Amino acid sequence: MMRYLIWFLRIVLFLLLLGFAVRNVEPVTLYYYFGYEWTAPLVLVILFFFALGVMVGAASCLAIVFRQRRQLASYRKKYDVPDVHL
Repeated sequence: MMRYLIWFLRIVLFLLLLGFAVRNVEPVTLYYYFGYEWTAPLVLVILFFFALGVMVGAASCLAIVFRQRRQLASYRKKYDVPDVHL
């Protein structure tokens, strides 16, 4: 039963996003420094900057994860804890 509910929610979310994409196809122009500009449909601009934000967020989380792994490795060496993977 839960599987059907999850699929239903996925379909509803997909249809909402598809409707958003279809309604926002007007071209927008982004102006950069030194006269550069980029003209693209609004939905692509939003998608691009959303994906960019996800990548920046994931990269910032990865830095924390790598630092914690390095600390764990140093603690394991210091306290002679065996490296056991469950």
